[in-house]
Amino acid sequence: MFDHIKSILIIKPSALGDIVHSLPFLSVVKKRFPNARIDWVVAHGLHKFLEGHPMIDRLWVIKKDQWKKINNLNHTLKEINELRNGLKAAHYDVSIDLSGLLRSGIITYFSKAKIRLGFKESDEGSPFFYTHKIHGNMNIHAIDRYQQIAKFMGCSTDRIEYPFAPYDPNPAILNQLPQDFIVMAPSAGKPANRWPAQKFGELASKLALPTIVIASAAEAGIAEQVVACSNGKAISVAGRTGLKDLIALIGKAAFFVCNDTGPMHIAAALNVPVFAVFGPANPVRTGPYGNIHTIIQKKMDCAPCYAKHPCSHFSCMKDLSVEDVFVTIDKKIKQI
Repeated sequence: MFDHIKSILIIKPSALGDIVHSLPFLSVVKKRFPNARIDWVVAHGLHKFLEGHPMIDRLWVIKKDQWKKINNLNHTLKEINELRNGLKAAHYDVSIDLSGLLRSGIITYFSKAKIRLGFKESDEGSPFFYTHKIHGNMNIHAIDRYQQIAKFMGCSTDRIEYPFAPYDPNPAILNQLPQDFIVMAPSAGKPANRWPAQKFGELASKLALPTIVIASAAEAGIAEQVVACSNGKAISVAGRTGLKDLIALIGKAAFFVCNDTGPMHIAAALNVPVFAVFGPANPVRTGPYGNIHTIIQKKMDCAPCYAKHPCSHFSCMKDLSVEDVFVTIDKKIKQI
């Protein structure tokens, strides 16, 4: 079925961590089909992370966040129609939905590829649009799930490699920072997954090296709270780094401290030791990939709950003390 594949479409619009998880899939697919054209559907903004990638021939950039706004309906319908016509004209042999949502399933169908792949367990009715449904197993890491589709395509999945798009290894921001540092990411996509910023700051005050706090411009307030509670040990670069700058910055860190957040997966891909605070989320599925990383989680009978039905207390995060996190990090760092 896959002997004469000339064009492949990968559908993984977001989020940052999910796109990082998809890079090993891209790597093995390119090795299996070295002469095939590989295109990627990605969300506007995150497309900058994949720009210039030597394994990707074209990025189809969609403004999916705008699609949710009812007052933008006319523009959205026009954009969707242009996407549908463009994908159809590209004549893909295979399209692969790694997101498993209604939107991504429809985009998979828009491609009109003869082979349309996705997970049997996908949400929102998206499997209806696939020609082949692969059992991905919801109890394994996302990277390993994606590799199940790669195996179905005949790819060798013995090695996990992260082919990043080209980036500047020495962005200007590094000239403004100490030579040795820790990187801290105190935000998270869901508020329920955030250990309090004050506690991140208190943790920074106890660590031996200065801490560089990363965050988007919209989350600069969280980074400033960390700095304010750090006793002068933390520096915020919130909003001052592009997505590719994060690769260089995180790659030079002694280690990385975070919530369940996208940059965590960049650190894991770069083999930078990660100390990740988890609460409602499940680290088996979305934690840092690899054996050198450490999950810090308060054991509770209700976790993981995935924050689908948020509780009133979030004890799994709020009751995790700074001292417990510091002791865990200090003990592990001395062993490295």
